[in-house]
Amino acid sequence: MSVIRTIGRGILFVAVGIVTITVGFFMLRGTMNMWNRSKKDDTSE
Repeated sequence: MSVIRTIGRGILFVAVGIVTITVGFFMLRGTMNMWNRSKKDDTSE
């Protein structure tokens, strides 16, 4: 039973890691888009 629990924790750790990396990637992408928009707005005025 402890082997199954260890494998389950490993799979959960990998799944949470993948979700964290994905969310971080989209947050970073959104922040970069905001930076690009603000620079374009500053140059157009």
